[in-house]
Amino acid sequence: MGRAKISAEIGRDAVCRAVEQLAPEVAALGSAEATTSSPATTAPTDADRDSLATAVRYLLQLLADTVPGNTVEVRVPPFGAIQCIEGPTHTRGTPPNVVETDAATWLRLATGALSWPEARARGSVSASGQRADLSDFLPIRWR
Repeated sequence: MGRAKISAEIGRDAVCRAVEQLAPEVAALGSAEATTSSPATTAPTDADRDSLATAVRYLLQLLADTVPGNTVEVRVPPFGAIQCIEGPTHTRGTPPNVVETDAATWLRLATGALSWPEARARGSVSASGQRADLSDFLPIRWR
């Protein structure tokens, strides 16, 4: 049985909170400092982690709703994974088309703070398979 859908109200609120948490990093995107600086050294609170987890899952849910299918698996460990995009399906094991990234990068990609080519150039996204390109589907309309 799949996870329950996240309501638009809860999802939007979580995305707003998660974007606020990343605001200094998002504002610095594109600068030389942003590519060389490390993430904040303070540990996130449980509330921050819950907001980030909900935001990631909500944005994944929206992607799956926008481009349904089973050809590409999008993974954002440890928070979630979905399958999307129509085409050939797989039945067992690792799918032939996989996109994987961390939560902060996914949030930036999904909200438009980072483009797909920029994320690929930085090595922030692992994409394997001929169909593992999300550039046509990002950013996601979440508001």
